[in-house]
Amino acid sequence: MTASSTRRTTAARSRLAAAGAIAVAGALLITGCGDQTKDKNENSGSASASSAPLADKLPQEIRSKGTIRVGSDIAYAPVEYKDSAGKVVGLDPDLAAALGKQLGVTFDFQNGTFDALLTGLRSDRYDIAMSAMTDNKNRQEGVDPDTGKKVGEGVDFVDYLTAGVSIYTRKGDTKGITTWDDLCGKKLAVQRGTTSEDLAKQQAKKCPSGKKLAIEAFDDNQQAQTRLRSGGADAVSADFPVAAYAVKTSGGGKDFEIVGDQVEAAPYGIAVSRKETQLRDALQAAMDAIIKNGEYQRILEKWGAQDGAVKESVINGGK
Repeated sequence: MTASSTRRTTAARSRLAAAGAIAVAGALLITGCGDQTKDKNENSGSASASSAPLADKLPQEIRSKGTIRVGSDIAYAPVEYKDSAGKVVGLDPDLAAALGKQLGVTFDFQNGTFDALLTGLRSDRYDIAMSAMTDNKNRQEGVDPDTGKKVGEGVDFVDYLTAGVSIYTRKGDTKGITTWDDLCGKKLAVQRGTTSEDLAKQQAKKCPSGKKLAIEAFDDNQQAQTRLRSGGADAVSADFPVAAYAVKTSGGGKDFEIVGDQVEAAPYGIAVSRKETQLRDALQAAMDAIIKNGEYQRILEKWGAQDGAVKESVINGGK
């Protein structure tokens, strides 16, 4: 879920433009809720520590446990979600499994509401947060984007993908929406704690008198989609990969359509406590390793995200 403080329009139809390929895994049933329960996933396999090439880079405590606890909002297809069998699948779980082979550990995805993931990281509920989370300065510094005030300890990010934000409407019922300015006088559904919500709040301040932008924020994107589908909202905003997947799969492709271009192209990052520099650096080394050996590219192509690929992982690359 992206977040950024300054909007910039991108030539983003080319960014992650293989929208149709996003559904390469098929139109699976998308379930999952925003609770704080643990979800095991068969896709988080690892090599044994003795054979993993980068195992010695991890903190000894994690090497001993053999597990990295991952906070994630597992209702954000195709990045992470549950399939019809209840298995956690998606781009992030596949990347985590590849990282696990390098580090000799298992990545254990645990479900939580998106806006509570960094709190869970700070309270040691999770070792990392990996949930289509945009790396930006506010999150790095623990700053509330609405007030500009520091509200908590910041985090470090290990960046691994680039994605933007899109708007989608009911198919054939766009309400004339092609840009964010067109949302004035409309009702927009978003997921709480995301850049879509931040951008909506910024846009609402720009709307002229008599054309208020009404914003409804939900715990997860599925709830926002349901609101749109029922006619309770005029549009939804979400990360482009998620919007494209919803357009491709919901109602067999008959429910929604994307309007306008992406904005706010920015890096997704794995969030790590600033105190855990050894874990952060181990994750970066593992990400660089799978980029170099080609496994990263194969995973991105599987989920239609190859146009968001990065050439190397960086720390705190978000602006």
